[in-house]
Amino acid sequence: MNMFKPLNTRYRSLTTNYSETPVLVIDTEASHRDLLDAADQRLRAANNLLETFYCLCFKQADVKDIPNIVNALYLLTQDGCDLLEVARQRINN
Repeated sequence: MNMFKPLNTRYRSLTTNYSETPVLVIDTEASHRDLLDAADQRLRAANNLLETFYCLCFKQADVKDIPNIVNALYLLTQDGCDLLEVARQRINN
């Protein structure tokens, strides 16, 4: 029998939400595989982006692009870390 869980305990807000009302959340009752797959997807995307920049010649880069790159990498890695933390908590409980 499924017990009702209040929304504020089942759904965890992502750290990267900028508003007071969370728009993107993690379902803390999602399967471990789904949580790990979502984390893996984001962390691999960040890794691939970093690898691409490592291989590029920065002589052609524009300084104004740096904040955009950093923001994308932050969103991907922080969301991945949030997902891993929920997966870890599920294992420990």
